Amino acid sequence: MLLWASVSSVSSAQPYPTKPVRLVVPYSPAGVADLIGRVTAEKLGQRLGQNVVVFNREGGGSVVGTELVARSTPDGYTLLLASTALTMNAAVSRKPPFDVQRDFAPVGLVFEGPGVLVVHPSVQANSVQELIAYARANPGKLRYGSSGVGGVINLATELFKHQAKVDITHVPYKGVAPAVVDLIGGQIEMVVAGISIAVPMVKSGKLKALGITSRKRSPVLPDVRPIAEQGLPEYESSTWYGIFAPAATPQVILARLNTDLVQIANSTDVRERFASQGGEARASTRDEFAALIATDLRRWQTVVKAAGLRAE
Repeated sequence: MLLWASVSSVSSAQPYPTKPVRLVVPYSPAGVADLIGRVTAEKLGQRLGQNVVVFNREGGGSVVGTELVARSTPDGYTLLLASTALTMNAAVSRKPPFDVQRDFAPVGLVFEGPGVLVVHPSVQANSVQELIAYARANPGKLRYGSSGVGGVINLATELFKHQAKVDITHVPYKGVAPAVVDLIGGQIEMVVAGISIAVPMVKSGKLKALGITSRKRSPVLPDVRPIAEQGLPEYESSTWYGIFAPAATPQVILARLNTDLVQIANSTDVRERFASQGGEARASTRDEFAALIATDLRRWQTVVKAAGLRAE
C-alpha cells in the first residue's frame, strides 16, 4: 500500500504535458482559421515539448467542434481554437448546446484582424459619413450581403445599422465568396468583408473600401480610416481568435499555456505570418481574454435584440 501511494504521488506530480495535445479547429482545412490554428499548434508544440495536433471538426457554424471541446475531459489535452463566432453564436442561438462563460476556460488570444466595409463602385459614397447620409435618404434601397444569419458579416453590419440608425436590406448567401461575387457584379451594394478577401478587389478597383471595422488603421489599407473615426465612435467589430480549454482544467495548466501563447504572439515569425493574413498576433492575460468575451457577449446580444435576429 505504501509503495502504491508513493508511485501514485510521483505520477500525479508529472509535469504537463506527457502526451500529444489535440487542438480542435471547428472550421474546414485551408481557411484563415486553419492557418492560424496550425501556426499556433506548431509553435505551442515546440514550447511544450509534445506534438500539438490540429483536429478540424467543422459543422454548424463552428458549433460542432466547439461542443466537442466543451464535453472533453478538462486535463489540458484537448484545446479549442475559437473565434468571434463563439460569442455571436451564443447571442443568436435559441438553445445553445453550451454556455460560453460556464463551459470554457479562456487561455489567451492569438490573433486579431479587422474587416473592411466595401461597396460597389456605383454607390454614391466615398466615406462612411456619405454612405450613412445616402442610406438615410434612401431607406431600404441599399442591400448588403452576408454569409448567413448570425454570422460575422451579418452581425457586424447589423451593428453598423443599429449605430448609424439606417435601413439597409439584408441578402444572405451560403458563404462569403458568393456574396462578394454578387457585390462585384452589382447585385448588392455593400459587404463587410474580411480584409484578406477585400484587399485584392479594392486594389484592382472592383470595389471601394470606405471603412475599417477595428479602431485602428490596417497596414494593408493604410489610407482607409476606421469606421469609428467616421461618425460612429462606438463602432468596433474585429475578428479575434483565441485558445480555450474545457472548464475545470487545472489552473497550473492554464497558466502554463497562457505563458507559452504570450511568447508565441511576441515572436517575429508568427507576427509576420499573421500579418500576411491582414491581421496581427495578439497576446493577452487570461483575465483580459475573459473580459473581452464578456464585452462581446453584451455587444452581440444588444445587436441581436435590436435586429430581431434568432437562429435555431
